[in-house]
Amino acid sequence: MPLKTHLDEQPTLNLTPMIDIVFLLIIFFMVGTKFSELERKIGLEVPSVADSGTLTAAPARRVVNVYRDGTLTLDRESVTLAQLTEKLASAHRQYNDLGVLIRGDATGQFQRVAEVLNACKQAGISELGISVRLASQKSTRR
Repeated sequence: MPLKTHLDEQPTLNLTPMIDIVFLLIIFFMVGTKFSELERKIGLEVPSVADSGTLTAAPARRVVNVYRDGTLTLDRESVTLAQLTEKLASAHRQYNDLGVLIRGDATGQFQRVAEVLNACKQAGISELGISVRLASQKSTRR
C-alpha cells in the first residue's frame, strides 16, 4: 500500500471578488449621494399644501340580514326598510364604491330580499352581493 509522501495544500478563501464587490458598492453609493446633494441645491421652491389629514381606507362591505320573520339588520343594527335606504344613501354619498352584502334566510320570503335590493338601488348602491351556501355543506343551525 503506497504511503503519501507529500502534503496536500490547505484550502484558502479567495477574497478578491468580495473586495471588488465591496469597492463597487462604495463607489455606487458615493456617486448616488453626490447626485442627491446636487438635486437639493437646485434653486427651486417646491409648492406647499395644507395638511388635510391621512387618506382613509375604503369602508368594509355593509351587511344586510333579512330574517325569516322579515326583520332587517344593517351591520347588526335593527332597521326598517326606510331607515335602510336612508343609511345606505348616506354611506354612498361618503364613498361612491360602497359594497353591500345581502344575506337572506333560506326559508324566508324572497319578497323581502327583493325589497332590500330595491332599497339598495334607490340608495345608489351598485356593488351588491348575495350570500349563499353550497348545497353540499350541512347546516349546523336549525
